[in-house]
Amino acid sequence: MAERDSRPSSAPSGVTQPRLGVVGWARWGWRQLTSMRTALFLLLLLAIGAVPGSVFPQRSFDPGRTADWIRRHETTGPILDSLGAFEVYSSPWFSAIYLLLFISLIGCIVPRTAVHLRALRGSPPRAPRRLSRLEAHAEGEVDGTLEEVREAATTVLRARRYRVASHDDVSVSAETGYLKETGNLIFHTSLVALIVGVAVGYLWGWKADVIVPSGESFVSTVTRYDTWAPGPLVDESSLAPFAITVDEMTADFNDRDPAARTFGQPRDFEANVSVTDAEGKESTDVVKVNNPLEMEDSTVFLLGNGYAPVVTVKDDEGQVLYEGATPFLAQDGNYRSTGAIKVGAATEPEQFGFVGLFLPTATIDPQQGPISVFPDTRAPALALSLYTGQLYPDGQAQSVFTLDTESMDKVETSDGSDQLRLWLTPGETKTLPGDRGTITFDGIERYAGFSVRSDPGQGLTLVSALLALAGLIVTLLVKRRRVFVRLVETDGRVRVEVGGMSRDDDEGLSEVVAEVRDRLVGESRTS
Repeated sequence: MAERDSRPSSAPSGVTQPRLGVVGWARWGWRQLTSMRTALFLLLLLAIGAVPGSVFPQRSFDPGRTADWIRRHETTGPILDSLGAFEVYSSPWFSAIYLLLFISLIGCIVPRTAVHLRALRGSPPRAPRRLSRLEAHAEGEVDGTLEEVREAATTVLRARRYRVASHDDVSVSAETGYLKETGNLIFHTSLVALIVGVAVGYLWGWKADVIVPSGESFVSTVTRYDTWAPGPLVDESSLAPFAITVDEMTADFNDRDPAARTFGQPRDFEANVSVTDAEGKESTDVVKVNNPLEMEDSTVFLLGNGYAPVVTVKDDEGQVLYEGATPFLAQDGNYRSTGAIKVGAATEPEQFGFVGLFLPTATIDPQQGPISVFPDTRAPALALSLYTGQLYPDGQAQSVFTLDTESMDKVETSDGSDQLRLWLTPGETKTLPGDRGTITFDGIERYAGFSVRSDPGQGLTLVSALLALAGLIVTLLVKRRRVFVRLVETDGRVRVEVGGMSRDDDEGLSEVVAEVRDRLVGESRTS
C-alpha cells in the first residue's frame, strides 16, 4: 500500500468562485433586465402602479378636489402626497418603471430580431439520427429508389408550405411557422410603439373641461376652461383659438308610461353649436355623446348636460352683485341637482354664497325632503341655504359646483331657531336677511358639459394597439413545426421514417407526421 502523503496541501479547502468585476456585473444586470420574465414583471408593476391614479384624485386633473382630500385626511394625506399618490403618472417611481419596461422590451426585441432574420435566411437543420425519440414519429416502406422517394418527400412537404432542405445522408428537413416568431416580434415592437404613443400623448397632450349654458360661448384658451390639465411639455400659447357657441341644448326623456321602468330615462341629448375655427371659418354642427366635434388639434366631446338656474342677486340699494346662469350638477336620474352661487362682489358687510338644490319637477317627500320626480322642468324650484364669510380661503381652487362652508357661517332664521332656507320658483324674489339685498330666480337654462382632448400620440397608439392584437393572434394560432424524413434502402425497398417536433404544445403534430408518411407510403401500406 502506498504511504499517505502527510504534507499539508497548498490548495485551499474551499472552491474559489471567479470574480465578475464591473463589466461582468453589468452584463449580468443587462441580461436580467432584457429577459422576458423581467419585461412581464415590469408590465405587472406598471399596472399596479397605475392603481393609485384611479383611486386618489390627481392634482393635474382636479387640484381643488386633491387639496380638499389632503385637508380632510390630515395624517395620511401628506404622507401619500410625499409618495406621489396624487401625481402618479409624473412621479419618479412610475417614470422609472415606464422607462425600465421600455428598455427591457428593446433589449428583448433587438437580439431576437437578429436571430429571426438569420433563421429566415438559413436552411432547416439536419434530421436527428433517431427520429423515434421525437414528439411524433411514424414509419413505413415503399417501392422505388432513394432519389425518387426523396423527391416525393420534398414535393409533399413543399405542398404543405414547408421550407425544405435535402441532405447527403438521404434525409429531408422541413420547417414551417416562421410567421409565429414574426407575429411575436410585431407584438413586442407594437408594445414599444404603444408606450411611445402614450408618452407622446402625456408629454404634449392636454385635457380640459368647460360648462357652457345655452346661448353662451367659449374660446379655447387656458383661462376660459373650468379645469385645465396640460402635459409637461405643452406650450399653452400654442392652442388653436377656436370658439364654440351653444345655440341650443336639448334633451328628450321618456314620458309615455309612468309605470314603465324606463320612465324618465333620457332617449337622447345633443348640443346644436356654432363653430369658428382658428382660421375664422364659421360653421354649425351637432355634438352628441358618440358624435364628437373634431377640431384642428383637439376633439370636443359632449360628456354631460344639466340645468343652470338663472339668478340675479342685488344689494339693498338695488345694485346687481351677481347675475347669470349657474350650473348645478345632477345627482340622480331625475336631475336632482346640487350647486353653489358665489357672490364675490358682495363686500358689505361681507361676502356670501348659497348652496342648495335645483329640482326640475319639485315635490316634498315626507322622508327624503325636497326631491325631483321627473328630469324635465315641469315644476322647477330652487332650494337654497345662505352662508357668509370668505368665499376663497387662502386662494384655494374650488369646484364650480361646491362652496367651502367650513370657514363660513351659516345664516339662521330671524328667531335663530334653524338655518335659513329659501324656496324659489321661476320669477320669484326673496329678501335676504341682514340688509344683504334680494335674490331672484329669473329662469332656467340648459348647459352642455364639454370635454376637450388633445392627444398627438393617439394615431400611433391606435395603430400600435391594432398591430399588437394582430401579432398576438398570429402568435397564438400559428404553430412552429419541424418535420424530418429519413430514408433507408433495404432489400430493394425504401424504409421511410418521419419524425416531427414543435416548440409549443401541438396536438396536431402527430396527425401531420402520419399524413406525410401516408402520402409517401400510400394509404393502404402502413408498417
